[in-house]
Amino acid sequence: MDNKPRTPVTVIGLGRMGQALADAFLKAGHPTTVWNRTTSKADLLVAEGARLAPTVSDALKAGSLAIICVTDYQAVHELFGASDVELDGTMLINLTSGSSAQAREAARWAEQRGAHYLDGAIMAIPPTIGTAEAVILHSGPQADFEAHKSTLDALGTLTYLGADHGLASLYDVAGLAMMWSVLNAWLQGTALLRTAGVDAATYAPFAQQIAAGVAEWLPGYAEQIDSGSFPAEVSALETDARAMAHLIEESEAVGVNAELPKLIKAMADRSIAAGHGGEQYPVLIDEFGKPRDD
Repeated sequence: MDNKPRTPVTVIGLGRMGQALADAFLKAGHPTTVWNRTTSKADLLVAEGARLAPTVSDALKAGSLAIICVTDYQAVHELFGASDVELDGTMLINLTSGSSAQAREAARWAEQRGAHYLDGAIMAIPPTIGTAEAVILHSGPQADFEAHKSTLDALGTLTYLGADHGLASLYDVAGLAMMWSVLNAWLQGTALLRTAGVDAATYAPFAQQIAAGVAEWLPGYAEQIDSGSFPAEVSALETDARAMAHLIEESEAVGVNAELPKLIKAMADRSIAAGHGGEQYPVLIDEFGKPRDD
């Protein structure tokens, strides 16, 4: 049995996710100090052995590693910017959701106060925290990540992304883009099939098969994007655009919303007009990579 002393940790912010983080540390044997504006949210954790600190400053004095999971980055600055909060030498790991620019600015701010700083993103729901299913992204100095990895392992499956503090936030929103795009495509197909009396449960296995098949294309398509060369090995964009038109026509014919396929076809049409009709679908990265003027 491993009797090695566990690193003391502090968790700031006890919403559902913060409570799950603190609970995972407790279950892993780490002395855990918690703080939250509404102290009653700590009751169950205190019953399990956590210590409730009266102030943020007091919470940070309990150890050199502090996990932050609050509403937004403004709350982070308000809590840690108080004159009585001493950050010198503290390792701050911020798992608060925000933008990559906010993450980079927070890192500069923390380092100016003498703290070490890692930014992170939680790609999980609270009940999975503490299991391998919970993926926790981290970005910032690799030495700081490696120094605390054994403690952070209590939270789930860790992924280190690189020294740029903004990478965790960018991966977070990129993951959301994937999630919503898959779900939206499934909802479009479900809406179409419901017009013929096919229920969602019947369609779902077929949709899963299609989604898994498309996922297999990603590494090869990534090579095309990174090389900037898009030979039509499977089909040309102009062929895909004709299929998009068919999807739009079918949607409108059966009374289903066609806004989403029309949006994607408009992007494909612009790429074809720019001379890319004979290239493969990933050539649309140029359309996704630039803002619209209007």
